[in-house]
Amino acid sequence: MGQSFLCILAALSTLLAAEPSSAQTATSAPWSASATTIVISEAKTFDSGDATLSGTLYLPKSGDALAAVVVTHAASSPLQDALLYTHLKQMLPAMGIAVFTYDKRGHGKSGGTQKNNGFQRLADDAVAAVKMLEADARIDPKRVGIWGLSQGGWLSLLAASQNSKVRFVVSISAPVVTPDVQMMFLSDNAMRVFGYSQPEVDQMRETRKAVDDYMRGTGERANAQRMIDAVKDRPWFPLTYMSNTVGDRATSGWRKEIEYDPLPTLDRVKVPTLILYGAADPVVPVATSVDRIVSKLRCNMTLRVIAGADHGMALNVDVKTQLDPSKGDQIYPEAPEYFAVLASWLTHQGLTAPAAS
Repeated sequence: MGQSFLCILAALSTLLAAEPSSAQTATSAPWSASATTIVISEAKTFDSGDATLSGTLYLPKSGDALAAVVVTHAASSPLQDALLYTHLKQMLPAMGIAVFTYDKRGHGKSGGTQKNNGFQRLADDAVAAVKMLEADARIDPKRVGIWGLSQGGWLSLLAASQNSKVRFVVSISAPVVTPDVQMMFLSDNAMRVFGYSQPEVDQMRETRKAVDDYMRGTGERANAQRMIDAVKDRPWFPLTYMSNTVGDRATSGWRKEIEYDPLPTLDRVKVPTLILYGAADPVVPVATSVDRIVSKLRCNMTLRVIAGADHGMALNVDVKTQLDPSKGDQIYPEAPEYFAVLASWLTHQGLTAPAAS
């Protein structure tokens, strides 16, 4: 892999350093030259359950028998044109891999609603996108996989565990703990970073625990609501991501989420899998997740923790911005090690060349 891989990384470094609009500007400049890879984009729709979802396929113009990646959404980046996914559109077609991004159901141009979209429904959407790509004559149906970050990392693993049409998985920054544990970790870190006192942190933890206990059936709804009412006007309350109203556990989406432990899912994922974390991630309990995953690792699973990277594989985003709920869609990957590991792994899996005839 030595010399050829170094050549791939050199090409990717040049590609990723360019601004997205620079290629368009260069085409009209007298010093412009023809690019080696011309990337085309096509709008596509596909049906999943009761909804028609809308997205865009990016692929090299001359591509044939290509591997392809379906992108599943981070919770803070539900739209296909989110900054978080830009590097995939720039990077993968140049490597000979098609990329499909779509608007999450109930967002953008996609149908459906935003309510009661549990992990299973969202994973089903990703599988429906995989099936749509399999029918494209330019795509090799035996080399279609899923890339996901954060919640999307969960979804990529869940989809692969349930449908054999998903042939590989790249899961990034996916907490391998139950959602209530992850959210407690996130809120605890956020409150400390924004300077709130230990008594306020303790009050947040008690309130969140009361809500989660009710959702599990071990606490009272009225007690949880009283605790929410006591803190919902506090300046730190948005950092908890909790609602002002405690919903009925019989219909609550949050109850369904906290019942999901992603660890057993790994036992059912049989395809090549790359699992990545950032060493400086304040959103996900990386150390705990890694400890749990190690017990499940198989020969076709690769687990790496990227030095200095945060939840979005960025290096230079201050921690307050990372933990600000209103700025989640402003973060995008920039860690060279992330790009290197991703390119190396895709190459090793034989996904960067056309399928053998």
